[in-house]
Amino acid sequence: MAQLDYAVVEDIQVLGNNKTKKEVILRELAFSPGDSVQLDQLTQKIERSQSLLMNTNLFSKVTITYQDWSGVDNHISIKVEVKEAWYIYPVPSFQLADRNFNVWWVDHNAALSRTNYGMDFTHLNTTGRGDRLKASFQLGYTQKYRLRYITRSLNAAQTMGLSVNFAYLQNREVNYATVDNRQVFYENNETVNYHRFLGDLSITFRPGLLETHEIRMGYRHNTINEVIAQELNPSFFNNGESIQRFGILEYFYQYDARDNRGYPMEGNYLSFSLEKDGLGIHQDRNALTTYLQYQQYLDIFGKFNLGLVSKAKYSFIRTPQPYNDNRAIGFFGNSLRGYEYYVIDGLDMLLLNTSIKHPILNLEINLGRLMPISSFRRIPFRLNVSLNNDFGYVNNPFGKAVNPFNNRLLWGTGVGLDAIFFFDMVFRVEYSRNHLGESGVFLHFNSSI
Repeated sequence: MAQLDYAVVEDIQVLGNNKTKKEVILRELAFSPGDSVQLDQLTQKIERSQSLLMNTNLFSKVTITYQDWSGVDNHISIKVEVKEAWYIYPVPSFQLADRNFNVWWVDHNAALSRTNYGMDFTHLNTTGRGDRLKASFQLGYTQKYRLRYITRSLNAAQTMGLSVNFAYLQNREVNYATVDNRQVFYENNETVNYHRFLGDLSITFRPGLLETHEIRMGYRHNTINEVIAQELNPSFFNNGESIQRFGILEYFYQYDARDNRGYPMEGNYLSFSLEKDGLGIHQDRNALTTYLQYQQYLDIFGKFNLGLVSKAKYSFIRTPQPYNDNRAIGFFGNSLRGYEYYVIDGLDMLLLNTSIKHPILNLEINLGRLMPISSFRRIPFRLNVSLNNDFGYVNNPFGKAVNPFNNRLLWGTGVGLDAIFFFDMVFRVEYSRNHLGESGVFLHFNSSI
């Protein structure tokens, strides 16, 4: 009898899912009961399935093995063992109001008045179907009240999802202009100077394991102090207006084949969006903007990792946009090493972040009985060194004279040390230098919670 070159998945056993529904786990696997899998692809599909399950952030550990191999017909059974993460985070929150640690520490003398504090309630698996509920109450520099719910299980096939997001924010201090590529602020402690309300409704379609389509509809209602609108910067909302109202319609596409979303080392990522701000109901905003992002991560000889992150922004409507909606480098994760103290506004943007990383430590910290919560007793920890090189360009046809970093090539380089906890909590210490010859040590932290 000829040796078969494929295996048939007879059944899949799932263990350890006390809260998570079995069908949610099966949805993330690269195979289903009854599938025929080529033998030379079996290990790859198992590794891909483990990555997909870890990227849900529902589990702290995933192990997939095959067993009960029948040599006659190559039938196998798959065993999926998961260790569920801690899902409920009713914890106090403390955040810096500024864009990064160095701006807060150096430019604002580590002022406690520029911090936010409050309470975040996050449930990462509300009904056991991977749906998220987040409620936030925040005081301090920015007062914020937020409620968000996300589910991917609108239908039995788990291909349709829904997201609802509402937030209200207010500030006494406002970044009303950019001069010499630095933020300029106005403050009046006797009154609230900036009010923002936002509401979003999104429908998602995820036909496979890697691709997601999303349609988002939103509404914005913002008000600013008339001193800013009429005297300090009439372009804040344009035309000296103190009220801004507009609707949003956006299409977003994502292809995600990274091994770990929080800190990728292999794989690639592609996203594209087209957003229309201003739908004709109000005339306060009129923009049509596209955003493109591509990431590639490569293993080099098993000793190094090359990471390339490229981003682009293009504005189809070539008229002056409101100051507050004209952001580029320095906001929304668009960072350029060595330029942490600066912001570059503009209609269009090109950005390339490159890093060569080398692992120097990879272990699991066992806290044992010192940690009463079992999900946190074992902490995966990695330490990597990196060599970084970034390039950026922002096109701003308006206001060139007061911001010299616009309309020119920017370059930043340096070295860094990355500490990664639980696969997606990253603390970075970097020494960076920009095209002016300015250098410094910069601290960054991000988490997917």
